[in-house]
Amino acid sequence: MDKRLDVSGFSSRFSVRVLDERDADEIFRLCRGNTQFYQFCGAKAEKEQVLRDLRITPPGVDASFKYYLGFYEGQELIAVMDLIDGYPEPGIGYIGFFMLERARQGKELGSSIIREVEAYWKRLGNTALRLGIDKENPQSTHFWKKNGFSVIREVEREGWTVLVAEKKL
Repeated sequence: MDKRLDVSGFSSRFSVRVLDERDADEIFRLCRGNTQFYQFCGAKAEKEQVLRDLRITPPGVDASFKYYLGFYEGQELIAVMDLIDGYPEPGIGYIGFFMLERARQGKELGSSIIREVEAYWKRLGNTALRLGIDKENPQSTHFWKKNGFSVIREVEREGWTVLVAEKKL
């Protein structure tokens, strides 16, 4: 049985598709414009980082559970989301990365995408979404808390603090 999700259900406003290495330049252009994110996370907006992000999964998670999603308005990539199905346990989706094009931020568009993702995730029978927030990044912390995610614990990782946050659906 094919486990892959119908990713078109993640948005009624934007077309959504799974991205891969062929999309790396497009993803890189979107990420490069979001310098504030990279100031706090210790990563760099580099094409090599994009290529790693397209492949990486949490330990023990098969790549078939990973959905690196592109949200498109017409032909323009406006947001990306890395979603792991069933991590850290069945019924939970883990958002490893979400980025909205810089010029579109502050207009409730990111929150609108998150609400649609939540609604679809819940319709699929799932119970929660989880993610990690860099504790030092006030923009990310504000965004996720505003969207109903609650910090459930702090984790020290390689010199920085990650706020593990969850939203029950």
